[in-house]
Amino acid sequence: MKRITAVAGFLCTILAGAALAQEHYTEGPVWECSSYRTKPGHFDDYMKYLRENFLPTTDEGKKQGLLLDRKVFLQPPSGPNDWDVMICTLFPSFGKAMDYSASDEDKWKAIEAKHYSTTDEKKQQEMSSKRFDMREFIGTSFVREVNLKPMK
Repeated sequence: MKRITAVAGFLCTILAGAALAQEHYTEGPVWECSSYRTKPGHFDDYMKYLRENFLPTTDEGKKQGLLLDRKVFLQPPSGPNDWDVMICTLFPSFGKAMDYSASDEDKWKAIEAKHYSTTDEKKQQEMSSKRFDMREFIGTSFVREVNLKPMK
């Protein structure tokens, strides 16, 4: 009986905390942000790569409802392990950002096949692999956008 009471008390505490948080904001969409450090002398090459490949494919993904928006952020790195390019993609929810969808994957494959002028995924990977020579992957974060409620 003590165990049931303890579990119930724990759940009530968590639910109360979530309810209090909802007092301050409403949940918005989710950003997936991947950060990279361009290799010395390759910043301009990487920007050109993004303009030629990332921009057109994400524009088409946006038109097809696969994502809501995308942004590229730049910063001067503060140290040798810091990022200088961050690429963020906006999704309507964590589910859309993180859960597998066969129909979404099929749409992305069609977009990439059109962009690279081939349905051969191995050839597409070869064509896009040059980006690995231009930058190092630092990490990916998922963050929720919130809309603050005005004070009453």
